[in-house]
Amino acid sequence: MFKAETTMRMYNTGALAIVRVQTIERGLEIAEGCLNGGIDVLEISYTLNNAGDVIEAIAAKYGKDICVGAGTVLDSETARHAILKGAQFIIAPNYDEGVAKICNRYQIPYASGCTSLTEAVNGLAMGAAFIKAFPVSDFYGSKLCKVFKTPLPNMPILASGGITLSNLHEWLENGVDVCGFGGLLTKGTKEEIAENAKAIRNIITNYRNK
Repeated sequence: MFKAETTMRMYNTGALAIVRVQTIERGLEIAEGCLNGGIDVLEISYTLNNAGDVIEAIAAKYGKDICVGAGTVLDSETARHAILKGAQFIIAPNYDEGVAKICNRYQIPYASGCTSLTEAVNGLAMGAAFIKAFPVSDFYGSKLCKVFKTPLPNMPILASGGITLSNLHEWLENGVDVCGFGGLLTKGTKEEIAENAKAIRNIITNYRNK
């Protein structure tokens, strides 16, 4: 049930921090700020070569309190490395069949990056837990979710890029399931990160409860 439980945890939180840090210490600081603000899902980007170490450190310190995964995973080798380091989910800017198979084999949720509806359908067919609307979400904004969900209403969509406190409600109204945030949840002090996290969670909770 690991894959199902992790997928639901990501959905229930509704938001995740996209983390790129030079040091493990900063990664732990961001994790604490997010957790204090009610966001317990963190994506550690493999754009930096210390991503696996950051994942390992967060998993060791926070255990089940934080759901930590890997981002910018382009190939199956990176996916397996991340899983061995403790990644509980895999997110990518692209769709890769090898990554999908690795994630299914080890029952890890995979969010495949898709530009077109054809890519999105292929991702779902290969077991993707979420379709990451990227990079087209930067150009089309929140309405992209509605475009994808018109022919496939049950498509689970994770989006990042261009989502702010002021427009988050628009993304929710158009059907996004999980929102990724960079600067709002990774810059500033632990207290500032916690404040932003609380604001994000409040918007999501209020929308879902109305």
